[in-house]
Order: sequence, then C-alpha cells, then structure tokens
Amino acid sequence: MTGSSIPLGRKTDYPTTVDPSVLFAVSRADARAAIGLDAATLPFTGVDVWNAWEFSWLDLRGLPRVAALRLTVPCTSPNLVESKSLKLYLGGYALTPYTGPEAARVRVERDVSACVGAKVAVTLVDPNDVERAGLVPLAGESLDDQRIEVGEYRVPDAAMLQTGGGPAVEETLSTRLFRSVCPVTGQPDWASVVVRYRGPAIDRASLLRYLVAYREHPDFHEACVERIFRDLTARCAPAGLSVYARFLRRGGIDINPWRATPRFTAAPGNPREARQ
Repeated sequence: MTGSSIPLGRKTDYPTTVDPSVLFAVSRADARAAIGLDAATLPFTGVDVWNAWEFSWLDLRGLPRVAALRLTVPCTSPNLVESKSLKLYLGGYALTPYTGPEAARVRVERDVSACVGAKVAVTLVDPNDVERAGLVPLAGESLDDQRIEVGEYRVPDAAMLQTGGGPAVEETLSTRLFRSVCPVTGQPDWASVVVRYRGPAIDRASLLRYLVAYREHPDFHEACVERIFRDLTARCAPAGLSVYARFLRRGGIDINPWRATPRFTAAPGNPREARQ
C-alpha cells in the first residue's frame, strides 16, 4: 500500500488523455485486519462519497465543459482508489472530446468500478445546481465548546471512551476538530465528524478526547472512520451507530466515508458543509 508503485507523494506526469491504467487500487483488507475486522463479516454498512470539483472534458467542438463529479463507492468493495491516481485519471478528460456528459460519466463509472472491484455510482452535477443547493449546517450537537484538557494526539485508544449512567438515549454529536495525517505523505487531512447512536449515553468529554487523538494518527480517511465505528461499538455497546466524516478537499477531491449499523439509519446523502 505504501510501496514504490503508489503515486501519492511522487512526481508524476499529468496525463493528457484518459488512461485507466493510472488508477491505483488500495486493498481495504490490511487496514481492516489491523483493527480486527473480517471483510466477510463486516459489522457495518456504508459508502464512501467522493466529490471531484475539477472535472472537465471537451465537447465535439473543442469547447470545455465542467461539472462536479460524485462517486459513491460501496464499503464492501475489496479496494478503494488511491486519491492522487484518481486525480491523474480525471485530469485526462480535460483534453478529451465526448459526445456529451453522459458519455464521459459512463466512462468514469466503468473505469473506477474496475479499479475498486465493485459497482461505483457516478453522477455529474451541474455547477448551478451545486450553488442552488447551498451549504448544510453540520448535524448534531457540537462537542467543540467543552473546556477539557487533551494531551494525546497520535494514538486513538478505545479505552478513552466512556459511557455514563442513566437510561438509553438517541442523539447526534459532531465535531469540526478532527484531523488525521496521510500514511504516505504525512500531510494533514481535516474533517468534520458526525456520530449518531442509540444506547448508553456516551460521555462527551471522553468522545472529544478520543477524536482529537487522531490528530497525528497516520491512516486513510476510510480506515479512520472504520476504527471509530469499531471502537465505539466495542466500548459503548450502542444498539445502533452511524459515523460519518466530511473531509476537506485535497487536490480538488473530498472524500466522505459513512459507516452504520445495518438498518439503523438512512444514508446521510452528500450534504456540503461550510468548510468544504
């Protein structure tokens, strides 16, 4: 995953034609095995929603066209696509003529699906529709105004998490303070995280300390969300749980993993929040 063949962190020539061979598949298995997850019996359902904001192609007159490109990757896919390789692949469309947006969309869907090993849904969104949709407030009650002391920024330990007494609750909590680092380049990855659950009340101070502990933790976006889901499940025993992260874009692409207890809640869609 971090060997010499991965394009992330390396000088790479930018394609001028559409070339699916530049797409680099990263197996999900290693990251899941590291936290004790078996691909055959995943405890969650979910998707990874990718938004590519720099997507453009040529019409048959040579005039550039643009759209926001959305990819929805099922969490059951054996691979994810490495982000820089996707940027390079999509960059090849900028000088490639297509009969219309549907032809370009179908080509992206086919090639990325082949890379991740599962059906990927691809949607092209008109920039005017993006503007009309506007921004959506971050869901849930914020954890961020707590006056707590924090001293761990690299090892998110499930033992940090605590529950309080009293009856079961159903609530949604969120933070804009989440940061992890890319395991290949060491570059920061910023996100807002939304946790919805039903079960014993989670101590909010312990949850914020735990989430802040990812600040220097090296892992991909998807793996961070799956670790959070695993740790909350193990320590807090919720009857239902949803973990959703909205990462800020890098290289014109943002990645938004969502994992949830099956049948607990509907997928959150693709609500663009203020920092995105």
